[in-house]
Amino acid sequence: MELVTSLPADTPLSEVDTRIRRIEALGFDTVHISETLRDPFASCALAAEHSTTLTIRTSMVVAFPRSPMVTAYAAWDLANFSGGRFQLGIASQVRGNIVGRYSTPWTDPVAQLGDYAGALRAIFAAFQCGAPLDYHGTHYEFTRLQPYFNPGPLDVPAPEIWMGGVGPRMCTLAGAVADGFVAHPTGSHPVSLTEQVLPALRAGADSAGRTAGRPRIIVVPKVITGPDATAVAQDREARRAEMAFLYSTPAYRGTLDRLGFAKIADDLSAAAQAKDWGKLPALLNNEVLDALVPQGTYAELPAVLRSWYSGVCDGISLDLPVDPDADPEFRAMLSTVRGIYPGPS
Repeated sequence: MELVTSLPADTPLSEVDTRIRRIEALGFDTVHISETLRDPFASCALAAEHSTTLTIRTSMVVAFPRSPMVTAYAAWDLANFSGGRFQLGIASQVRGNIVGRYSTPWTDPVAQLGDYAGALRAIFAAFQCGAPLDYHGTHYEFTRLQPYFNPGPLDVPAPEIWMGGVGPRMCTLAGAVADGFVAHPTGSHPVSLTEQVLPALRAGADSAGRTAGRPRIIVVPKVITGPDATAVAQDREARRAEMAFLYSTPAYRGTLDRLGFAKIADDLSAAAQAKDWGKLPALLNNEVLDALVPQGTYAELPAVLRSWYSGVCDGISLDLPVDPDADPEFRAMLSTVRGIYPGPS
């Protein structure tokens, strides 16, 4: 079981070194670096500099505002600098952010992201072998890469390309073209994994004739946990607010529908539409929260996660303890969680 955590999104560049060393010392295999508040590639470079064993994966770089060539240069440098420990996660984001926050056109995100990945692989191949770049896709064309602009080959493998997504088409695309898949928090429930995500990944892999099978899958369940019952109760309220906000996005309501909470999904969306953000947490009542999120103390959590995720994923993302004094107990818990296996076939 691959153990993953996320670098907190608010981490300033001046604190990346301290937090990355803590993540590595806790025993994580991989750190996810998001694109929310900061440029992800700058944080990835610092993460590579201040770690020795961690895989550093963007989860996720927002693809469409960047040319694939711009992304390829950054990924190539990070793969080289990290000694092959960098993996490139790319995603479409949602229309509102792409159009309203990035001022970038939105057409067919699934087809465009697939073409983006194809362009990246073509550019990586040109970097590695020096052959002429001649890529013609549905959204991108690349026909010019003079030797002056070619960074040259790596002594490590080219970066893996990972994807994330929620809908069946995006999951099917990832199955066809990605090396790995990070499930969205709202798609990390076992019901959504078994009914939608895993079948779509397998279908995509089969359609592409992938002999190695479907991509590896990491779940991000936003677990409620802590060293004792008091800490769990405190974390519960923070998670309630976070999950209510996430599920208020109509595109993310699928798990609520599958679990029989369509009315809750409607109410969350209506409150978000009205910009009544303060109303959201109360709509996610205890019954719904218990059904959505695994929870328990550090001592209880390995058994809880085994019951939820054995056989449906290859890795799991868990947040860092809020209190560093809890690190020794958390580290011991991680060691036990690592034994959750086997993953899906």
